Amino acid sequence: MSDDQTFRIIIIAAMLAVFPIGLYHRIRSQASREKLDRRHEGLFILLTLRPVAAIGAIGGLAYLIDPAWMLWSSLPLPLSVRWIGIVIGMGAGSLLIWTMRSIGLNLTDTVVTRKVHALVVHGPYRYVRHPLYVAAFLTVVAFSLAAANWFVLVMGLAAFSLLVLRVRTEEAFLIARFGDDYRAYMARTNRFWPLDFARGRPSRHDSR
Repeated sequence: MSDDQTFRIIIIAAMLAVFPIGLYHRIRSQASREKLDRRHEGLFILLTLRPVAAIGAIGGLAYLIDPAWMLWSSLPLPLSVRWIGIVIGMGAGSLLIWTMRSIGLNLTDTVVTRKVHALVVHGPYRYVRHPLYVAAFLTVVAFSLAAANWFVLVMGLAAFSLLVLRVRTEEAFLIARFGDDYRAYMARTNRFWPLDFARGRPSRHDSR
């Protein structure tokens, strides 16, 4: 069995383990059938984010179907680096599951909140304000390293960059919804990187 086939099988197995859990939480969060207005994201994000993510996903899917289809964008990475990608992927999957369990029915795929929406500050939200985005970033890096593919990396990082641009709008809606509670939460957390780790010491956030 070739190296590509080995990593392909591992990636597929990991996705089969995590995808049903993510799908369950996604379906559960939409039980109210409330329609969310994505136009609040802004025209630029509406026209770019999902198409870019879809193109990257198509590239990843093509690799999983047959790695030979993506040889044109392969990278000459050593096996050790590709295995590091698998380890990162395990962390990304764990973070994704933890985040979805923590956010529960508040899960959305846009910047607006639901009519019944709680400010979540427990679980991974104790440490960063957007752990779903962190999990997405780690997933892109993990897949790209394991598959040794620059196209998936470029498209994934482009989609993540658009998410970063969208964050300001998202946080503006959260401030409008939760006011000083969210401002206080912002003061004690970073968007994507634990504040205390950024300062070089262990995190000591409260357990709320």
